[in-house]
Amino acid sequence: MTHHSSLTKTVTLLITTLLISVSSAFADSYTGLPEGDAQSLGFSQDKLDAIPKTLAGFINKNQLPGLVTVVAKDGKVVHFEAFGKRDVARDKPMTKDTIFRMYSMTKPVTGAAVMILVQEEKLSVDDHLSKYIPEFAKLNVLDTRDDGSTQLVPIDKPITIKHLLTHTAGLSYYFVETPLTPYYTDSNHNEAGISLEEYAKRVSKLPLIAHPGTQWNYSIAMDILGRVVEVVSGQRYGDFLDERIFKPLKMNDAAFFVHPSEVDRLAANYVSTPNNDGLILSDDPSTSTFLNRPGADMGGSGMLCTAADYLRFAQMLLNGGELEGVRILEEKSVIEMTKNQLGPEFGDSPLSSLIPFMAKGIGFGYAGSVVKEGYTKTAVGGEGQYSWGGLASTDFWIDKKNNIVGLVCTQLMPNGTYMQRIVFQNAVYAAL
Repeated sequence: MTHHSSLTKTVTLLITTLLISVSSAFADSYTGLPEGDAQSLGFSQDKLDAIPKTLAGFINKNQLPGLVTVVAKDGKVVHFEAFGKRDVARDKPMTKDTIFRMYSMTKPVTGAAVMILVQEEKLSVDDHLSKYIPEFAKLNVLDTRDDGSTQLVPIDKPITIKHLLTHTAGLSYYFVETPLTPYYTDSNHNEAGISLEEYAKRVSKLPLIAHPGTQWNYSIAMDILGRVVEVVSGQRYGDFLDERIFKPLKMNDAAFFVHPSEVDRLAANYVSTPNNDGLILSDDPSTSTFLNRPGADMGGSGMLCTAADYLRFAQMLLNGGELEGVRILEEKSVIEMTKNQLGPEFGDSPLSSLIPFMAKGIGFGYAGSVVKEGYTKTAVGGEGQYSWGGLASTDFWIDKKNNIVGLVCTQLMPNGTYMQRIVFQNAVYAAL
């Protein structure tokens, strides 16, 4: 009887210990990733805990409404905080399950979608774009003469898929100031409700800013790649992402529109006052166009999700294409995505047209920036770091050297994340 009682106590103790161990191995319900002990992973817990206070100045000065910040190391979450407001007028607090307009953070997801098809040998990065969208077979470049006048000249080489992935196709954006700006602003390629097929056809009528492969220029290239994915897969672009990336990675809120039942979680979007000391509502969640499915799922700007959703995508990349036993990409595909693809002919600061004050040492991979070899410290991190941000001030990075993912999200247009990204990232590495 005594032996039986002792055995029962031993078994109970083992089960209790196991349950405690299992419980501590899982994160909160938002990320699904394991929680990590900051100290054992090389962080100062106190310094991580101080990050909200460090960033609170942006909120206190009415420069930002609120923030969600996330850090994971070795696949374990060591910091996940929400502070400030997601909707100032309605006095709604920022929460970990807030849904954000990711805008250009859609681009790395599109890069991954293209690489899925590349590794399945359904397309090649060297394929001509016209193979999938014939309207791009005959294009012109807007050539500027020495006297400042312009003329249209035929392209000297075809646009390839790689040109699109690296923003070297010669395309542009309506909000990026270039000689093409009048063409883009006067064009009807952005007409609401049109399909991605029609969008691509209209873009094909616009001139290029440079011959393909000769100049880095931020552009609608990822939107065109979304159409390529549609042609190759036979699926609407958003449906392809849902089947091949969102659902397998358990990115539960990732989509191209917000279901009306979830509107309460959609953050309000803002613009700054002229003196950068106040916030003006630019997109009210209750009337947002993002409540309806768009005519086209834009591969460069259309995705919405939570910070936790995007953390799972970024962690997949850092893991070499796999998360929780689900493989999205082969490791070689991730290597291609996250290494600098721009040669020395693009200069020391190829992204200077977009981020002139901090572009030194920053190159470009597929659909995201990469800190070039030999640069141990730049404005956005050290050698090999892959990252990108969105127009409404969301940002992420992956650091292979230290096995870290960082993510900072708010909603302010145009992108105001450069300073908060720098402040946040500096705080993270100061805690390491």
